[in-house]
Amino acid sequence: MKPVVFITAGDPLGIGPEVTVKALQSPLVQHACSPIVIGEPCSLFRAGFSDKLARLICMDTCECLQDAPHGPTEAGGLASFKAVELGCKLALRTSCSLVTAPISKQSWALAHIPYVGHTELLRERAGKDGLMMFVSGPIRCALVSEHFAIADLPHILTRTRVANAARCFVQALQRLGIARPHIALCALNPHAGDNGKFGSEEHCILEPVIRTLCRKGICAEGPFPADSLWAAHVHGHYDGLLCMYHDQALLGLKLAAREPIVHVTAGLKFLRTSPTHGTAFDIAGKHKADAQSMTAAILFAAARSKSPEI
Repeated sequence: MKPVVFITAGDPLGIGPEVTVKALQSPLVQHACSPIVIGEPCSLFRAGFSDKLARLICMDTCECLQDAPHGPTEAGGLASFKAVELGCKLALRTSCSLVTAPISKQSWALAHIPYVGHTELLRERAGKDGLMMFVSGPIRCALVSEHFAIADLPHILTRTRVANAARCFVQALQRLGIARPHIALCALNPHAGDNGKFGSEEHCILEPVIRTLCRKGICAEGPFPADSLWAAHVHGHYDGLLCMYHDQALLGLKLAAREPIVHVTAGLKFLRTSPTHGTAFDIAGKHKADAQSMTAAILFAAARSKSPEI
């Protein structure tokens, strides 16, 4: 029996429905899993959805989106939120994997959703230690902090936060089949602080955490300047990089990746993956969206999902 994978189609006015349908049309996806799609039906059918591709759970809205312009809307935010909420409930009940197409944070705000985005909702519902992680073939990285202003980072990066992220990252790498992961931590400041000339976070926070991790049997090194560290990781010197903030991870990752990138939320009670792009309202409805990342996210989830009776 093929494993079940739940798929939420994202914001109905973005490219989520299109990349979902395109991914479902892939013979690799059809062979790998039994997909169940959760989303607003009109947008999916406009994108070419049919019941031959997957089972569909409809998320209707009180507002017709048939002729709505592509962009952030309250109705789009509500539809995508309800889909993710239901997908989370079903994944918790069955232990199946959940794949989420892109939502619009602005649409969620317009709909008065009390979460910034997927990660915050999933942490509350399925595991407070949820860690944002990215995988592209042998390249793997995770974030200590996610959607925060750069100015807030010195206050956010505590020893506890960094240590928890490192442990969760190592556990996730072990679940990917790496028996004893060797990770490296990126420095926060240029030149790893240069002995305190450019900041004290390396000496006061990151170095003590690394010593503690090593005492507990975790193979961790650093902190190293991010520019040289990404080059070392690409050449196979580490199993994964723990990055301090969003762009420190994503910039290096998108330049280095040679395979589609999969976003993984590690540390939840089920596996959640997603593509690494946004709603792309500017090309929504134009059949220009690239579904490689969505396809990779589904295949990654399918390879690690279960086959319950649904």
